[in-house]
Amino acid sequence: MATFSKILIANRGEIACRVIETARELGYSTVAVFSDADKNARHVRLADEALRIGPAPVGESYLVIESIIEAAKKAGADAIHPGYGFLSENTDFAKACSEANINFIGPPAEAIELMGSKRLSKIAMLKAGVPCVPGYEGESQSPEDLFGQAKRIGFPIMIKASAGGGGRGMRLVKRDVDFLEHLQTARSEAESAFGDGELILEKAVVEPRHIEIQIFADKYGNTIHLGERDCSIQRRHQKVVEESPSPFVSEPLRKKMGEAAVSAARACNYVGAGTVEFLVDANHEFYFLEMNTRLQVEHPVTEMVTGQDLVAWQINVAAGRRLPLKQDDVALCGHAIEVRLYAEDPANQFFPQTGKVLSWYVPEGDGIRIDHGVEEGYEVSPFYDPMLAKVIAHGENREDARRKLRKTLHDLRLFGVVTNQGFLRDILSRKRFVCGEATTAFIEEEYPEGVATTFDRLAGSEYLGLAAAIVHRRSSAFGRISSCYSWSNGLPRTSLFRFEVDSKEMEVELLFDSTKSQYEWRFFSDGESETGLFRWSETKTGEGEWEQDGVRREVFFRKEGATLFI
Repeated sequence: MATFSKILIANRGEIACRVIETARELGYSTVAVFSDADKNARHVRLADEALRIGPAPVGESYLVIESIIEAAKKAGADAIHPGYGFLSENTDFAKACSEANINFIGPPAEAIELMGSKRLSKIAMLKAGVPCVPGYEGESQSPEDLFGQAKRIGFPIMIKASAGGGGRGMRLVKRDVDFLEHLQTARSEAESAFGDGELILEKAVVEPRHIEIQIFADKYGNTIHLGERDCSIQRRHQKVVEESPSPFVSEPLRKKMGEAAVSAARACNYVGAGTVEFLVDANHEFYFLEMNTRLQVEHPVTEMVTGQDLVAWQINVAAGRRLPLKQDDVALCGHAIEVRLYAEDPANQFFPQTGKVLSWYVPEGDGIRIDHGVEEGYEVSPFYDPMLAKVIAHGENREDARRKLRKTLHDLRLFGVVTNQGFLRDILSRKRFVCGEATTAFIEEEYPEGVATTFDRLAGSEYLGLAAAIVHRRSSAFGRISSCYSWSNGLPRTSLFRFEVDSKEMEVELLFDSTKSQYEWRFFSDGESETGLFRWSETKTGEGEWEQDGVRREVFFRKEGATLFI
């Protein structure tokens, strides 16, 4: 058995925090690494020790193999957990760990190398009898030969970079006249992202389900699967919602896909955690897509329905222990759904956002789990993936999990940067999602004109009235309101407030009647006006009670300079 006692986590953010928590529960000392941008990050604080590995850009810190190995040696770490992303599927990194006599908590370098190539892995899967999408995975890469193969396969067709993932170097081509243009774009993108312009071609499976199987293998030839995850809801080939089990997968299909995934793992002498991804068409025919040789972002949903800690499994397998379960022992209990909370603006083409987290509140409850690397004062930088947290809910059935997750997203509070929180909540409310009918075309079809603006999502101009009242009450408490907004303690007077929402300037009139402790707001837009009455009281700093039409609501807010978060 391999023996180690101190684990360096070669990652950052929520996954670094996640690994640190389990490692410490198992009695291991932990070491964090950080760039200049992350020197005060949560994962740095959680670890027993932390070492700087370079400047903020990933190419100068988290992707520098020599810096990670040197940090491990300096800290006396005898094992490295790569998390996901960064160097987690890097063959050279796995080899470098071995050469430095450091245990790599992941699969063998040979398996990473094989499955890291879509072309070579598909050849291996065909030999292993795993169903694959018809296509071309040959060595010839000339545009002429690829075009000829595309016509043989038939359009629509997918061009895919052989290396890497995440949708980069991938293009859907519907017509033969567009093929060469898309081929050039895909190759250029693949070379830029992965340093490898090798491409494969596959027949496009129209509006499929994206189903993946979690597999695990130990060093003694034991390989099992732990059910499936449905990751069909995606944006630009990036997963947005994941759940287990899939509402689309029957028990017979689960058994067939699980057996195929286990065959895929055995074909490359796999060890550790891995995920075999499939596309499943409307006729329940499934096809191998790729294998990820690492822990997945969405692993918590599998943990919640199986009751297992997959990070603990990874560490124990790396230490030479056998898998704790046999295939017949695996049981899926209830349903779990996960969404990814991103610092991005859905109303502005999902553009990544940066800034300081001013307020962060994580709701708790039975079956609720939130994996994150966030805390108040955390600086969301432009150097890394904008994912801030994963919000997961588990219930006795799918509807219980969906309802819990939607309520958790309603209660979760992050002020300081724009996020996709409202967008995620909206997805969970869409009829097709509620009915379990989402395919990979879900977002494109449900939001053909893009995502609603912030102001539309607030569902009413009364929020402008509330915003004006918050500013009015807080300003008047400090005696500044009279000069700014013509307010007085005598008869009711009108104050004009101007706000900018989604780059659009809006005005609202506010009338405060001190004799009734009541506000009246008036909003004018496109020649029409809206008006209403409400009461507002700030109960304590950043919290208040808003009453309108006899309904009282708890309100949380934060004012930072000229920006108001509600």
